[in-house]
Amino acid sequence: MEPGEASDEVPGKAESQLRKGVLEFCILALLREGPKYGVELLNDLQGTGALATSQGTVYPLLSRLRRDELVVTTWQESAFGPPRRYYELTESGQAALARFITVWPGFRDTVDHLLTPAPGRTPGKAQP
Repeated sequence: MEPGEASDEVPGKAESQLRKGVLEFCILALLREGPKYGVELLNDLQGTGALATSQGTVYPLLSRLRRDELVVTTWQESAFGPPRRYYELTESGQAALARFITVWPGFRDTVDHLLTPAPGRTPGKAQP
């Protein structure tokens, strides 16, 4: 591969890094709808396509959210197996999500601005 040439791994790496950066807040947003258990959250994320991830990513993140007091957990009996641990937003979790919601549009717009070539400029070419 030539210097400056993108490999096939770059899009995967970019998607992975973007997912890591926003996954916490996407989980908080899913919990805004009400308490959910881990597999339910995984299924919701899988349904989005771009945010699909694994148990090995979600469960440690949920543990950290609990340690940071952004969520609380309760155990509830299940009609279809063992009891399930449900996660629910705390006031701190709601506040963290609200802060992210106010920051995200400006962040997204800034990145979009940088990624969109200016009119009359060829992407990747130095301008005199």
